[in-house]
Amino acid sequence: MWIQTTDPLGNGLLSALTAAVPILVFLIGLVVLKLKGIVAAAIALVAEVLVAVLVFGMPAPAAAGAGLLGLLTAIWPIAYIIVMAVWLYRLAVVSGRFAVIRASIGGISSDQRIQVLLISFSFGAFLEGAAGFGVPIAICAALLVQLGFRPVKAAMLSLVANAGAGAYGAIGIPVIVGAQVTGIDVSELSRALVVLLQPLTLLIPFLLVMILDGWRGLRETWPATLVVTVVFSGIQAGVLWFLGPELADVGAGLGAMVAVFLLGRVWQPRRIFREDGAEAPVVERHSLGAIVSAWSPFYILTAFILIWSIPAFKELFTTGPLSGTVFTWPIAGLTGEVGYENGDVVSAAFSLTPLNATGTAILLAVIVSFLTTSALHLRDLFHELWRTIAELWQALVLIALILMLANIANYSGGSASMGAALAATGPVFPLLAPIIGWIGVFLTGSVVNNNTLFGPLQVATAERIGVDPALLVAGNTAGGTTAKVVSPQSIAIAAGAVGLAGREGEILRAAIGYSLGMLAFICAWSFLLALLF
Repeated sequence: MWIQTTDPLGNGLLSALTAAVPILVFLIGLVVLKLKGIVAAAIALVAEVLVAVLVFGMPAPAAAGAGLLGLLTAIWPIAYIIVMAVWLYRLAVVSGRFAVIRASIGGISSDQRIQVLLISFSFGAFLEGAAGFGVPIAICAALLVQLGFRPVKAAMLSLVANAGAGAYGAIGIPVIVGAQVTGIDVSELSRALVVLLQPLTLLIPFLLVMILDGWRGLRETWPATLVVTVVFSGIQAGVLWFLGPELADVGAGLGAMVAVFLLGRVWQPRRIFREDGAEAPVVERHSLGAIVSAWSPFYILTAFILIWSIPAFKELFTTGPLSGTVFTWPIAGLTGEVGYENGDVVSAAFSLTPLNATGTAILLAVIVSFLTTSALHLRDLFHELWRTIAELWQALVLIALILMLANIANYSGGSASMGAALAATGPVFPLLAPIIGWIGVFLTGSVVNNNTLFGPLQVATAERIGVDPALLVAGNTAGGTTAKVVSPQSIAIAAGAVGLAGREGEILRAAIGYSLGMLAFICAWSFLLALLF
């Protein structure tokens, strides 16, 4: 049995710096050499294998097993969930239902302050939960421009609003991955995010209104702003606490939109605010039946995810009659062949869960939505699946490469080595933990990739300084969410959506202050929570 070591060079700082080389290679490849993400990640993976085997002494079979586990995890459940979610969204677009959804939202109010709460914050969160991967930023920014917003303002507002939902995008994948790579229970990490991130989420609707119209706007629209923030945060926190991350954005976004719609039947601001003072553009009107029908794919999705989240349903596959449908294989080279310095032995396994996987719930929603949509034909179903895979394959390969790198770093002792060095900052580290997440998302553009890269590092550090690991991983996630506001990928998506390609700097300058301000809030709150708990 090979015993993992965290200080192979006899100097803790030097060992940690060596362990950090693959991550630095990846970041330099992205930022300095301007390489494509998958190229930079492939080079970093080679560097990780060399560091693990040649410096930390990890046996080649153990490195291969760790890499294989990362690859399998990237395929199942991560790629499965992502492809199914985006496939469902694309079918809604091609069927024409999504155009009705957009029009139904844009027609609720002509006041731009209400529109930004409905579209960028509420509808954007719904899209983040249903599809993620830049979809909400592109759609919401473009929709705001269609409703008369200035392009830079529309892009910036949609980027800032996404901070309330980015941690739980694509059916909770960032949290699910964060839990998988760190060994933290998904429910525990979800609850830590409620405590850490929810105070900021409560403030974002107020911030959006103030960006548009200052304190006067807040005074004139406080009933709508308060309703949005209370309903959205209440549902999001409740779903996270009791069910998990899968429906945190979908449920909160839907709930907030319904709440504003109902409020609009009895209340409207006395002064209709338009940035340029012009009349609001005409929005296409649809019957209530058409609107209800247009939203149906997402009602179906919510129903299936809710069923899959019920504890009694989950028990069917753990101790119940369907436990035989869960297939588990120990990973050769790791299980029983790698030990920790404290005497524990690694037990690593890959589980294939065809029936109770979240991706299967989304697949069933796709099938039912297809069968109930007369405008779709069988060729549309498979054509959109092919287009989904064609558009996402590079992002999925990048996730796989980073998961392989992270797993090798974890099982070689590299992550623990870096954690030991960071632990030297002692009780100050919780103040810095979200900054690491901010840097990770700014460079990779993904909260998923950020948690994969730095989640294990946060856990290793937490264990050494006596802080709850879930809090630091939540800090990593929350800090990363604030970076999505200004990550180059997000800025590029927003610029393209509003017709400002080549003028990304204008959007960045408009958004950077809000990103850093939200990061400072998360850092201070994380540090206070670490002191209290």
